[in-house]
Amino acid sequence: MSSKEPKVARNGLSCVSPNEKAKSLIVAQFLRVARKERMDYADFVYVCQQVRRKLGLKRPQKEHKLPQLLSETDLKRFFKVIRECGQLQHEIMLKFLFYTSVRVSELVKIKVSDINFDQCKVFINQGKGSKDRYILFPEGFRLVLKSHLGANPKNKYLFETRNYAPFTPRRVQQIVQSYRRKAGVTQKVHPHLFRHQMITYLTGKGLSDAQIQLISGHQSKKSLEIYQHMSLDTVESAYQAALHGIGI
Repeated sequence: MSSKEPKVARNGLSCVSPNEKAKSLIVAQFLRVARKERMDYADFVYVCQQVRRKLGLKRPQKEHKLPQLLSETDLKRFFKVIRECGQLQHEIMLKFLFYTSVRVSELVKIKVSDINFDQCKVFINQGKGSKDRYILFPEGFRLVLKSHLGANPKNKYLFETRNYAPFTPRRVQQIVQSYRRKAGVTQKVHPHLFRHQMITYLTGKGLSDAQIQLISGHQSKKSLEIYQHMSLDTVESAYQAALHGIGI
C-alpha cells in the first residue's frame, strides 16, 4: 500500500492522525478569515510569505541527483552501432551533440551561417536564458562538417530532415532511443546525457570549472569573478587538446 493512501480502520472508516486533524482545522480557520476579508490572490500570497518569514520556515532544498553516465564501453558501442547503421547525418549530428555539449534545444536551431570553420566555433543564438554565446567543436571534426554541408548545399540549418526542416528536440530524442535499443544499452540514454558525459570528460582532463563554464554555457556565482575575466579563446587550446583522439 502506498504511504500516501489513508489508513483504514477495522470498521472501514479512514483513520486520521491527530496531526492531520490539527492541520485540517488550521486550514478551515484560515479559509474563514480569507473569505471574511475578501482576500485576492496577491493578498493571499503576501500573507503566506509573512507567515513563513515570522515562523522562520525555509523551503526544502531540491535534491540534485548525479547523472548516471554511460561507461566507456557502452558509449563506444552506442556510436559504433550508429556508424554501422549507415545513417551518416545521424552519426554526425549525435557526435556533434556529444563533442560540443550543446543542449538539444540549441542544437536544432543552429544555422549554417552560425558556423565559423576557421575558428571551429558555432554561434548559439538565444540559447538557454535567452543568451547568445559561442561553442567549440574539435578541429578534427571540421572536415566532417564541411563534407556534410557539401552534400547538402541547400541546407539553411546545420541538420535538416528529409522535408528540409530543422529537427525537433523530440525527434532527436527518438533517434537517440532508437540507437540505444539497437546497441543493447540498458541504461537510460537521452540527448542531455551527452552534455553531462562531455562535461565530466573535460573535468577529468583537467579543465577548470571556469573553462568548462565557457564551453558549456553554465552559470555559476561561485566562479563568476574568474569567468568575467576569461574569454573563449583562452579555453580553446585546452578543449582541442582534450578532444584530440577521443576515439568514438
